[in-house]
Amino acid sequence: MRSLPPLNIPALLRDYGLRPNKSLGQNFLVDDPALRRVVDAAEISAGEAVLEIGAGLGSLTRYLATAAGQVTAIELDGNLIPPLTEVLAPFDNVKIIQGDILDINPDQLTSDFQPPIVSYLVVANIPFYITSAIIRHLLEAEQKPRRLVLTVQREVAERICARSGKLSLLALSVQVYGEPRIVTKIPAGAFYPTPKVDSAVVRIDLFPDPLIPPSRIPAFFDLAKAGFSQKRKTLGNSLSAGMHWPKEKAIQVLENAGIDPQRRAETLNIDEWNKLVTQSVQEKQTQSKFDQ
Repeated sequence: MRSLPPLNIPALLRDYGLRPNKSLGQNFLVDDPALRRVVDAAEISAGEAVLEIGAGLGSLTRYLATAAGQVTAIELDGNLIPPLTEVLAPFDNVKIIQGDILDINPDQLTSDFQPPIVSYLVVANIPFYITSAIIRHLLEAEQKPRRLVLTVQREVAERICARSGKLSLLALSVQVYGEPRIVTKIPAGAFYPTPKVDSAVVRIDLFPDPLIPPSRIPAFFDLAKAGFSQKRKTLGNSLSAGMHWPKEKAIQVLENAGIDPQRRAETLNIDEWNKLVTQSVQEKQTQSKFDQ
């Protein structure tokens, strides 16, 4: 990775008459050592393709362009496209797309890579409120990235990497697909404007196959959302309410899966969620045959 001249984000914003958009969570990473740590965490191979989500003003995109064969940089805020284009003009291996990643089919993005790719990486600096949605959107695509490197609030990073006993819906939505770990922490002062909290970089290396069979992923998310919908309640109660099941059915499904209905959602490990999904699907199939 070659050295790059500093990028003066405040001056660039002034030149274009812009201010950071708080509603979009715009806190630009401006510290060069931190930017390098993000790129190092991605371990980009020579010639590899990278999809960057939330390019902002290109501070990280520039470093990605020096390490990758090609970069597709997505930015939601149309006001940032002109200065972003200026910053990235020296790099002929970057393609800029203005849009919402949740409205874009990742398979279409990867098909645009030339030459056709075998794998690609995702690098993103994303706000908490869409973290889970972005991860699921990317990992349910036919052409999945082999690794994600996400800069998120430190508390969110710790939640993503939590272990059994402290799992959340966010942690499950990640750990079904891959192994997350925090690779570096970034202080609030490394961003402009300075946020109120520190951040961390989470690296997620994908498994060859999800821990839940792909055909049962929708059923898994339905059950998990129901289970976590009322965190203070037992699984028997939360599944009954969230799945609109009679209490007796919720208890029966849990017991048939070998799970105590008095437990709470955060105490289940992924293997137990898999058993619960399997039992739920079997119960549904049995009921369908009975109804016929």
